[in-house]
Amino acid sequence: MPRSPKIRPPRLETIDLSAQLGPLRLANPVLVASGTFGALMDAVLDVDRLGGVVEKTVTMLPRKGNPHPRVWETAGGMLNSIGLDNHGLEGWIQKRYPRIRGYRCKLLISVSGRTTEEFAALVRRLDELPRVDAFELNISGPNVSRGMDFGVDPSKTEEVVRLCRAATQRPIFAKLTPNVADVAAVARAAMNGGADGVSLINTVRGMAVDWRRRAPCLGGVTGGLSGPAVKPIALRMVWEVARALPGTPIMGIGGIMNADDAMEFFVAGARAVQLGTANLVDAGSAIHILNALPEKLASIGATRLRDYVGTMEASDR
Repeated sequence: MPRSPKIRPPRLETIDLSAQLGPLRLANPVLVASGTFGALMDAVLDVDRLGGVVEKTVTMLPRKGNPHPRVWETAGGMLNSIGLDNHGLEGWIQKRYPRIRGYRCKLLISVSGRTTEEFAALVRRLDELPRVDAFELNISGPNVSRGMDFGVDPSKTEEVVRLCRAATQRPIFAKLTPNVADVAAVARAAMNGGADGVSLINTVRGMAVDWRRRAPCLGGVTGGLSGPAVKPIALRMVWEVARALPGTPIMGIGGIMNADDAMEFFVAGARAVQLGTANLVDAGSAIHILNALPEKLASIGATRLRDYVGTMEASDR
């Protein structure tokens, strides 16, 4: 009986990891998420190898953030109640922008406004800078007053995106909250408003309690849950949006700790992934995952990541 010819896996150096998210082309699909990359992390991480960096959210005025403690470890994840502390728009331009403008990867700036008009004003001012590749609209932060107002209401989501779309020709991505009943409806509103894609998910609102003190563990009482504990939620929502809005560029976020996690998001429908909590566990996580992806694709005979995106087969019950 003749033997079946062996299928040779592709050479790792031939694997194409590039990702296209609307008009934004990434050399590879690995980014670091807003709020989890900063300070001196670029001294220990080869930033230029990444697909992109999503800068910590910029607000119009400086913010001191929430009371301490701001971070609390939980089973399978962590709660954070940072509160978007930052230099404010002009302070960010003066103090932070000079440090990151030289990155050779794509630079996405996250913004958060108190009103729809303020979102647009932030984008309009930052659009003046020569070294900005895209914007991520943080309409989903659970740790600030009214932080989720825009992201839980499809009509407000569409309005925010529409005003920001008028303020820039650069790509816009709306970062969505998991704290909604129908994430696809919000994603549809963002795309109708002119977004080039969506990022999902932001953290899941939760809390930790010290029963001996009969008090919350976080200074801000509630916080955003991230890490491996939220990955099943994030995967489900990525899949729901990809199924409801075929062709929508999606960046998957939530509990991605290794290359297998990333591959799960790709097959569910994400074209790129952002790492958050993983950066706090190991500052080199993004590079470890990037290095491992070619071997993962080669193991299934794939030569291009894009051919694998959204290929999960699942039927409705």
